[in-house]
Amino acid sequence: MTDLSADHPKESSAGRVEVRERIQRRSAPIVPAGNIAGRALVLVIAIMTFLSCLTFGAVTLVRDTASVWENQISREATIQIKPADGLDMEAALATAAEIAAATPGVTGTRIVDRDATARLLEPWLGAGLDIEALPVPRLVIVTIDEVNPPDFTALRTALAGKLPTAGLDDHRTWVDRLVAMARTTVAIGIAVLALMLAATVLTVVFATRGAMAGNGHIIEVLHFVGAEARFIAREFRRHFLLTGMKGAAAGGAAAILVFIVFSWWSSRNMATPQADQATALFGHFAIGWAGYLGVFLMVLVIGVLTAATSHATVVAFLSDLDARQTDTG
Repeated sequence: MTDLSADHPKESSAGRVEVRERIQRRSAPIVPAGNIAGRALVLVIAIMTFLSCLTFGAVTLVRDTASVWENQISREATIQIKPADGLDMEAALATAAEIAAATPGVTGTRIVDRDATARLLEPWLGAGLDIEALPVPRLVIVTIDEVNPPDFTALRTALAGKLPTAGLDDHRTWVDRLVAMARTTVAIGIAVLALMLAATVLTVVFATRGAMAGNGHIIEVLHFVGAEARFIAREFRRHFLLTGMKGAAAGGAAAILVFIVFSWWSSRNMATPQADQATALFGHFAIGWAGYLGVFLMVLVIGVLTAATSHATVVAFLSDLDARQTDTG
């Protein structure tokens, strides 16, 4: 009897080691790969990734547009000449261009002709507009030196001396407001993106806890017979990494398809007055290579975030299980 009791702990320990080795070698996963909850999680992650990528693309577009606006402030100004009785508009435009060209800091001038002016007004006044029949101001685009800009006060004075109906607009007031609005939009977009990532993390936490609840008896048995916590966590991490990458890849591919279609559609509709106005405000609706790279990184981040969240949830669950067993013991 004494010999049996002495050998029992050794046999029990050897048995647990043998079971643990079998567990380590087994091919069946702890988490079922094709259950309904797993497919639903793939769909949820795909939707969240799609929305996150769209938000990132919009933020990229607005940020690039704000940068273009800021650059335009330092590159161009506009001379506006209002019609008046007895005023020869074409001669006035030529005079304004000569005055601007003679000003230090101005690198070039361009008179906006009748056709271009009518095209700018077409979205509001319709096609076939007769510029001569309406008191429509005419414009001269002034290109300025970004390094050594001209003295706008002196230029205004020179224009007012020869052309009383002429005015100089350096666009700083309204462009500054648009840039401020764009920066606010970018900040809001980043906040929305952070909320989407947080929602994705919470979704994975609930999905992991649901998977562990459905397989809780298996996990407790594996943990009791000697399976290490990192082994169980690795199984969940592998499962949710695959799930997260599937959903993130699907959502990212859908977002890229939307960007490509939108860019193609906008390029096909550039020959319209409305498209001219949109281009003047936002440029071409294309996020560029940086935007597509950001979408790819977003897919990787969401996939890795899904796996890391699952791993942390499993480790916390097993730590609580050990604490309960210790308290019970």
